[in-house]
Amino acid sequence: MEATIEDLKALGHPVRWRILRLCLDRAFTNKELSVELDLAPATTLRHVRALVKTDFLVAEPVCAGENGALQRPYRATARTRGLIIPPDDSGLAQQVDLAVLGAHRTELIAAGKDSGRGAKRGVLRLRPESVQSLQRRIQELIAEYPDEPDGEPLSYLWSLAARPQTDLEPRESDGEFD
Repeated sequence: MEATIEDLKALGHPVRWRILRLCLDRAFTNKELSVELDLAPATTLRHVRALVKTDFLVAEPVCAGENGALQRPYRATARTRGLIIPPDDSGLAQQVDLAVLGAHRTELIAAGKDSGRGAKRGVLRLRPESVQSLQRRIQELIAEYPDEPDGEPLSYLWSLAARPQTDLEPRESDGEFD
């Protein structure tokens, strides 16, 4: 399903991606989220409401919390899986990409210095049909590894981005450096 403008706006903040990741494994109340994220409850609630409004989070039935106070837990709907983020002129798609990167970075830091399980970075020069093939193959590879409830909780990030051309890169016309 292709993301709408409202979806892109809702997903354009790293805190919202952190909320979605937290609420994927279990339901969290606004208070629990604010403690986990070290944010003011009112700030957290603003992010939660934006995610509920766009169906990325769903409210569960109200229950009694500490001291009998009523509270509402929220759970992620996993609607982001398979969501297509089309390029746009407004910059919202890039804002979503940067929010995902920011959330991933924060998770790495929060998990501690021994949290890394491997990262690779490189440069490719591909034609559009090769880009599509690579993206499809990565999706197929990830799909080969179903969620194992007793496995180690891991976060992964797959990102493919265009690089800006520089004056030091070879030009298509002569293949030489200036």
